[in-house]
Amino acid sequence: MAKSKSQFLRRRQRVRTKLAKRRNDRPRLSIHRSNKHIYAQIIDDEKRVTLAAASTQDAALRENSGANIEGAAAVGKLIAERSKAAGVKEVVFDRGGYLYHGRVRALAEAAREGGLEF
Repeated sequence: MAKSKSQFLRRRQRVRTKLAKRRNDRPRLSIHRSNKHIYAQIIDDEKRVTLAAASTQDAALRENSGANIEGAAAVGKLIAERSKAAGVKEVVFDRGGYLYHGRVRALAEAAREGGLEF
């Protein structure tokens, strides 16, 4: 277990380092995935402020399970709507240490369909 955790942390650090090089003053769309839920935040790192957030624990999405692709896609659509309301159109996608596959990919594609550019 310690080896997989250290590999996750190394992947996350590698992704964040690459994002810092190509940010161009865009906020970061950060993803967190647990066994039961998925969370997304749009963060302005310069001001250290969360501009928009969505998760499967929101009241609008509680009927959908967060542990599946459909729930992740619903969160992607919701974060795209909330980012538009906050005036954000372009973001940098921070997948953390998670592989771009399954729920993470579904969330990203739904956010793109909702109007976010990354």
